[in-house]
Amino acid sequence: MLKKTYPYYLANQPVFANQDLEVTDKFSGEVATRVALADSKAIGAGIAAAVEAEGAMAAMPPYERQEVLNHCVARFKERFEELALALCIEAGKPIKDSRGEVTRLIDTFRVAAEESVRIGGEVMNLEISARAKGYRGMYKRVPIGPCSFISPFNFPLNLAAHKIAPAVAAGCTWVMKPASRTPIGALIMGEVLAETNLPKGAFSVLPAHRDGADLFTEDDRLKLLSFTGSPDVGWKLKAKAGRKKVVLELGGNAACIVDADQVPRLDAVVERLVFGAFYQSGQSCISVQRIIAHESIYDAVRDKLVKAVKALKMGDPRKEETFIGPMISESEAQRLKKWIDAAVKRGAKCLTGGALDGAMLEPAVLENIPLDTEFNCEEAFGPAVGLYKFRDFEDALRQVNDSKFGLQAGVFTNDIRKSMRAWDALHVGGVVINDVPSWRVDNMPYGGVKDSGLGREGVRYAIEDMTEIRLLVIRD
Repeated sequence: MLKKTYPYYLANQPVFANQDLEVTDKFSGEVATRVALADSKAIGAGIAAAVEAEGAMAAMPPYERQEVLNHCVARFKERFEELALALCIEAGKPIKDSRGEVTRLIDTFRVAAEESVRIGGEVMNLEISARAKGYRGMYKRVPIGPCSFISPFNFPLNLAAHKIAPAVAAGCTWVMKPASRTPIGALIMGEVLAETNLPKGAFSVLPAHRDGADLFTEDDRLKLLSFTGSPDVGWKLKAKAGRKKVVLELGGNAACIVDADQVPRLDAVVERLVFGAFYQSGQSCISVQRIIAHESIYDAVRDKLVKAVKALKMGDPRKEETFIGPMISESEAQRLKKWIDAAVKRGAKCLTGGALDGAMLEPAVLENIPLDTEFNCEEAFGPAVGLYKFRDFEDALRQVNDSKFGLQAGVFTNDIRKSMRAWDALHVGGVVINDVPSWRVDNMPYGGVKDSGLGREGVRYAIEDMTEIRLLVIRD
């Protein structure tokens, strides 16, 4: 079970400043624990501590940073079930999915530990013309400086880890604002990091209300802002960020193409589509929202999909058999229900699901969706998926690209030429062949284009953003 209260972490130290932030059990709606809430004074103190510790953190040898990260890996393994249960309670994530996220948390820190001793540079040949004769060049990567991290509610462990672990590997100090609805995972990470020999002030984990995000964004002493969350908030924060580097991992309405040649393995394809659309109640920025099936197999895809979705188990996320748990809040469930109803009113057909009970929304499958509805154009971010047809492959690619988002896309096809064409033509950050766009492993470059964001996460690529190139030129 959760502790009765949790501190925030200011300059590596736990601070039980208050019990002002209530964290609810997302299934029961009851208060599960209380967390110390950071005010502007605490956030300012965290930033000042990160600035003060910048030099000591940068001077920490790579092997010592690696030891810190390996300590985290070992402790997360020891606290595996505690982390999974905390996630299940604070996010309403089914317990099997919660365990899967703890596994990814461990993977992310393990990869960061490996990368921490690989941050290198290059020796350059500068003698490109007579005027450069006798000059040698080389560069190395150095930490960018104090970083600011704002993480979301839907993957409160692993998406926080994708900021924290690369920062430790790179030698950057940082302050983090975890999502106020799901702060426990980040606070447990803070508790584990506090056990290490990181320099005093190297990190702070400070839950705060949304208006506190301004302090994490606007202070010029912070050299990088990494934000994961909604597009509306992300782009507004970027506009306020000033001269600092900004990395944004935002939303999407991911599409998945199913080509006509998939008939022999259609059951397996549909199984992956169901997972991609409804895993953790669809609350993922790369959740499958649009399934674009070839017209020759559309009816078969639809019928198999509807049957599989009807069989999904809804209920208490603590139960092993539960696949669909609550959405993060009743207001979010009501918002998506309104989008479904509005699409149906405009002529869409809801083939199954859509019933609402508090924060529980029955998984829904829609077809004949008008293209100008919110359900089609915006990010559903819940347990609902739409079905669409295509006649030729170029038309399918156009449908995928007909979106303001561009995070990831999936293509089920046996044709290598179509696979390469999709890679060339789709305006997204990543194309996944023969699986859903919801698939991600934690060492790959991950991020989007258009309204889906700016920059890339994935440990190595985050480290590149958190370091700068420093050149050395030597004249003989």
